[in-house]
Amino acid sequence: MSKHSESSFASNPPRNQFNLSAAELTGMAKRLRRHVITMVSAAGSGHPGGSLSAADIVAALYFRVLRYRPENPHWPERDRFILSKGHAAPILYAALAEAGYFPVSELATLRRLDSRLQGHADGKSTPGVEMSSGSLGMGLSFAVGVSMAARLDSMACRTYALLSDGECQEGQTWEAALSAAHFKLDNLVAIVDYNGIQLSGWTRDIMKLEPFADKWQAFGWHIVDIDGHDVGQILSACQKAEEVRGRPTVIIAHTVKGKGVSFMENNVAFHGKAPNRDETEKALKELE
Repeated sequence: MSKHSESSFASNPPRNQFNLSAAELTGMAKRLRRHVITMVSAAGSGHPGGSLSAADIVAALYFRVLRYRPENPHWPERDRFILSKGHAAPILYAALAEAGYFPVSELATLRRLDSRLQGHADGKSTPGVEMSSGSLGMGLSFAVGVSMAARLDSMACRTYALLSDGECQEGQTWEAALSAAHFKLDNLVAIVDYNGIQLSGWTRDIMKLEPFADKWQAFGWHIVDIDGHDVGQILSACQKAEEVRGRPTVIIAHTVKGKGVSFMENNVAFHGKAPNRDETEKALKELE
C-alpha cells in the first residue's frame, strides 16, 4: 500500500468500529472466503466464484472505508453499498455478519426456507442490505438514485456499487453511467469486479468489453484501474475517488474468478456450483 493511501485514511476519524490495517484486511478477506465456502457447501447451491473474486474489495470496504453502524442499519448518514452482482450474496452476508449486523452463526442458514439469507440479497429482510437483487444490470441505476437523493438532502454519505463485468454488457448499465456523469455525481463510486468470466464462459467470447476503460471515460467518468486483490490499491482507489469533484468514479478491479481456491480459479464451472464434501475440505485447507 502507498503511504498516501494509508495516511489519508488514518488521518481521519475511523469510519467504522474496525479500521483494519492492510495486513488485517488481507486476513479478513481470507476469513470471508472461508465463510463463502462453508455457506455454499452447506446449502448445496450458490455462487462461489464471483463471491471469492470480490472478497478483497468487500473486506476493504466494510472494514476500512464505509461509514455505518450495525446497531442502526438505517442510520441516515451511512455510506451505501449496493451489490449489483446479486448472485454474489454470500460474500456480502459474510461481511455483514463479521461487521455485526447479525450473528455469524446465521450464515449456516444460507438459502434455507424462511432464512433471512436468500440466494440473492433481500433488502426488506436482511439487515445491512440496501437493495434487493436478482436480475443483473439494475444496481448502478439504483445507486444513481441513491446518490441523487443524498445530494438533495445535503448529506455527506457516499454510494459504492459493486458490478460484475458480465452485467456491463447490458444497456441499462450504460444508461445509468450516462446519467451519473450528466448529474455530476461525485459521491458515487462504481467498482467493477472484472474477473473475465460470466455464467457460461469468458466475457471476451460472449461479448467482449474492451476497450473497457475507454468506454467509461467516454461516458464522462473518472477511471481508476487496479489489481482487485491488492487491498492497498483498493484503499488508494477509494481515497482518489473521494478527491474527485464534478464526476463519478469507476474502479476497474482486475480479479480472478474463484480467487484463493486453486481448483476454482478461472474455472467457469464454479460460477454457480457448490463444492462437494472433498472439494470443501480442500478449499478450506487452502484458505487456512
